[in-house]
Order: sequence, then C-alpha cells, then structure tokens
Amino acid sequence: MPAQPDGVQPAAQSAPQLFTWEFAADPYPAYAWLREHAPVHRTKLPSGVEAWLVTRYADARQALADSRLSKNPAHHSEQAHRTGRVGIPGERQADLMTHLLNIDPPDHTRLRRLVSKAFTPRRVAEFEPRVQQLTDRLIDGFAQRGSADLIHEFAFPLPIYAICDMLGVPAEDQDDFRDWAGMMIRHGGGQRGGVGRAVKRMRAYLLELIHRKRADLGDDLISGLIRASDHGEHLTENEAAAMAFILLFAGFETTVNLIGNGTYALLRNPEQRALLQESVVRGETALLETGIEELLRYDGPVELATWRFATAPLTVGGVEIPVGDPVLVVLAAADRDPARFADENTLDLARSDNPHLGFGHGIHYCIGAPLARLEGRSALATLLSRLPDLRLAESPENLRWRGGLIMRGLRELPVEFSPEPRSPHVLPEPPTH
Repeated sequence: MPAQPDGVQPAAQSAPQLFTWEFAADPYPAYAWLREHAPVHRTKLPSGVEAWLVTRYADARQALADSRLSKNPAHHSEQAHRTGRVGIPGERQADLMTHLLNIDPPDHTRLRRLVSKAFTPRRVAEFEPRVQQLTDRLIDGFAQRGSADLIHEFAFPLPIYAICDMLGVPAEDQDDFRDWAGMMIRHGGGQRGGVGRAVKRMRAYLLELIHRKRADLGDDLISGLIRASDHGEHLTENEAAAMAFILLFAGFETTVNLIGNGTYALLRNPEQRALLQESVVRGETALLETGIEELLRYDGPVELATWRFATAPLTVGGVEIPVGDPVLVVLAAADRDPARFADENTLDLARSDNPHLGFGHGIHYCIGAPLARLEGRSALATLLSRLPDLRLAESPENLRWRGGLIMRGLRELPVEFSPEPRSPHVLPEPPTH
C-alpha cells in the first residue's frame, strides 16, 4: 500500500485488492471499505500510474466541480502517462485530443456552447420515434427464438445505430461503425486487435463525411455542428470530427452499459422488476422515469469519472493532493454513499431524492445524457412489455464483466423467454442525409 501523505493516518487494516476480475464482478464491497477507511486513496492502477481515488459523495461533488482539477493530460506530472493511456483509445495516434473530455475553459466553454447549439433537447425529443423503431426491430431479431444475448444483440447495436442516424451517417456505412466501435469496446485503451487502426479509420471517415456535408447540409447532427457558430466562430473540421467521435464513442458505450446493467439489476430484483412491468403495461411513465435514475445510481454505466489532474495544491476529504497528480472520482462509490443515500445498496425504482452522479456533475456533465435516458427508457419498457417472462439463462457468478477503468458493463447477458408468435414491426429506411 503506498505511503500516506503527511497528516493522514494509515488505515487500520489492509486495503482491498482493486482492479482484479473478482473486483470487476462486484466492486461495491471494496468501495464501501474505502469510503469508511480511506475515502481519498492513492493507488497504483493496472497501467502502473498512481492516482487518487475519491469515493465519498460530498468529496466527489467537490472534485467534479473544482476548477483546479484540469481535464488536460498535459498537466500530469508523469511523462509516461502521456503515451495514449489517458482518455479515448488510440486518440494520440488518431489526433482526436480536442474534445470535451480533455479540455478546460475557455476552450471547453466555447466548444460545449457550439455543440449544445446542435445537440439540443428538441433534437433528442424528435428522435424518440426512431429510437422506438430501432428498439422494436432489434427485439424482432430474436423475439421468436426464445433466447438471446442482450448485450450483443440489443444493448450494443441500439445506441450505435441510433447515434449514427442522429449524426447523419448513411445507412450503408453504419455496419462499419458497428465494427469499429465493437473493436474499441472489446479491447479498451490498448492497441490489441487493431484498435488504433479502427480509430484512424473512424476519424478519416468522419473528416470525409464532414467535408461532404459542408457542400450539402442536412438536418442531422453533423450538419448542425457545421452550422453552429458562436460570435461568428465555427468549429473547424478537426474539431467537428472530434466532437462527432466523442459523441459516438462516449455516448454509445454509456448506453450499452445502462441497458445491460439496468436489465441485469431488474432481473436480480424481481419485486422491483414486477412493479416496473405493471407500470409499463398500464402505460404509466412516472416509475420508468425515476427507475432510470435509480438504475444509474445503483449500478451505473460509468464507474469512474474521466481523468483530472491537479493544477494547484488542493485538499479533498482532508487529504492534500500535490500538483500534477491524477485524480479519479469513483462515481460508483459516491452513488452508494450511505451519508447521502438511504438504503444505499437497495434498488428502489421509486426513489425520489436521487441526485446521483451517474452522468457526472459541473461543467463536464454528460452532454449526451438526454439521449442515453431516452434509449434506456425505450429499451427497458419494450423489453418488459414484449418479453414479460424475461429471465437469466446463466448463473450470475458465471457472467463476465469487462475489465476497464472508466466504464463498467457485462460482456454478455444471456436470457430466455417465451417466444413471440410473430414479429410485426417493420423498420423504415433511415432518413436520407
């Protein structure tokens, strides 16, 4: 265990082992230990880099909103960490650093304002029928079979096709995006299996698509990014490509895990699942709305917030953080802090007092949260209504979780159900962009 900074007493017992396969399957007991014994804890990550983990809710909110914690990895004190280990896989190789997750004000303020003009709540709301069509069509693909892997056949393709449609990627190119995204989600931040090549191909495609759309603007999100201006200033092609990339990559994996983790939590909590199912059948929306928020709190898709680096000495939870040190806010630990949430380990879909940190907090709050919520509501409501006896087809202890630092989700989710007699849904062609 690394040495404690001056003024901080060592914990009374050894810290739990982090970042193992066993930990990935259920990190919450370890996080409970850290909240009690070492709420701001310096540890060595699997990459070999040392970082501070912030685990209590109040400290997490403070850190997420503290301007002294920069998103720019150039502020990290370790040169070894400037080799592509931070942020999006392969971004150094693909020159995709200028995006909302890796910059600070004033650049962040300018880019977020521009992106917000294109990625509006109205645009997301108008996209709801298309999300429902995609949801039904994907379920049609396995509903008559009586079994499925809900990750690969449903939770993964739904957000990929949805964000591709929203961005304006032509239908004939969307399977390429599915392949590229699959490579990144399977292999994380390393270069195994050609992750770097996949990111380069995606970047090259986006730049070419942006170039084409400049000459023929449509009603899609990329066209909106091109049109957006702030006091006469527009996004450059590289900035637009980076914004499209981060919306695609960060948005799709978050939604994959929201649907996968959320469905799994419902299957493990049959009483709560029955309440939601009855509500959905009656056409009520209140429990679905609060239920999505509770699933984001209970077992959210983002385990740790993306990297931050101290640009000045600061104190978090009574611990002094030196300049240049990386700080990782553990959203999963903060959202089960008993000091903030009653019955923190209980899934309560009707929980009303629920200011969870599942989508972050402060100026870096997830810009794609409305779309993720929309896709989560559509996915869960349709699964529960069309496949009412949905059940796990594998023992929970045999399920595998993806081992990663930022995101947490299942590798697969095998389920069984009574087959539907027919598939009545016809998916119209995506809009022409």
